Amino acid sequence: MQAWRVHTNGEPRDVMRLEEIPEPEPGPGQLLVRVRAGNVNYPDALLCRGEYQVRPPLPFTPGVELCGEIVGGPRAGERVLGQPVLPCGAFGESAVISEESARSAPEALDDAEAAALHIGYQTGWFGLHRRARLQKDETLLVHAAAGGVGSAAVQLGKAAGARVLGVVGGEAKAEVARELGCDVVIDRRKDDVIAAVKEATGGKGADVVYDPVGGDAYAASAKCVAFEGRIVVVGFASGAVPTPGLNHALVKNYAILGLHWGLYARRDPSAVDRCHEELTRLAAEGTVKPLVSDRVPLAGAADAVQRVFDGVTTGRVVVTVA
Repeated sequence: MQAWRVHTNGEPRDVMRLEEIPEPEPGPGQLLVRVRAGNVNYPDALLCRGEYQVRPPLPFTPGVELCGEIVGGPRAGERVLGQPVLPCGAFGESAVISEESARSAPEALDDAEAAALHIGYQTGWFGLHRRARLQKDETLLVHAAAGGVGSAAVQLGKAAGARVLGVVGGEAKAEVARELGCDVVIDRRKDDVIAAVKEATGGKGADVVYDPVGGDAYAASAKCVAFEGRIVVVGFASGAVPTPGLNHALVKNYAILGLHWGLYARRDPSAVDRCHEELTRLAAEGTVKPLVSDRVPLAGAADAVQRVFDGVTTGRVVVTVA
């Protein structure tokens, strides 16, 4: 079968190679799947660069989530979402996933949309509901609102009845954020984010901040979060890990909440199952629908991973295989 493999760490475009390799063999508790689509995530680039918290043995195939069809066994032919078991990731014609992670793909979504529903939307749901306890009519501020992670949070925030403020970089991304349903769009390249949030909230600030960016985005968040607000730290796409001033959190009475969704997948899989059921329901209603802005063939996977890492994409980029 064909699959992309990384033999040395570096920039995705430089180190990913499309090769002919043997089909993987599932072990106990694992399933072989024919990959239909693999969603490109920021961690895929970090894996290539050797900068992710998980470092699979070289060579490995990137791609941390997929939609595929189970091959063999009692579930043969079932269309599922899952996380591949590295070192055999999603950017190949076949992959192996753990049986417990194989969840039915929503019928309302095509393969590319289904591949993009899992990690980003699970992260958004746990961040907004389990960690921040977002309430109806609260104000939610989403950084990188036109990106893959941010666009999921925007849709989930609207589904929860929140008023959503989206921060983006540039007019093209601002238009995407408007189409996603943001009530207010703030262009960080020309707007003062802090002043814009305070103006949009009558000086109160945002009740919940969803931050997958870090760096300057976090610094702005701390200055425009509401009294008893919650800042959800999701990631550091800017490359800068902030060092919060805890004295500031104390005097302003706001909470800083970390979110690593993978811990829930390991520690509380039943909660992940319940979340998947809720996301499937929302997808059936049309309330959430992954914004797949670019569908690329398998041959274009390396370039796709690089572009996502470089931050030049909107919505989701998905590698279509079958």
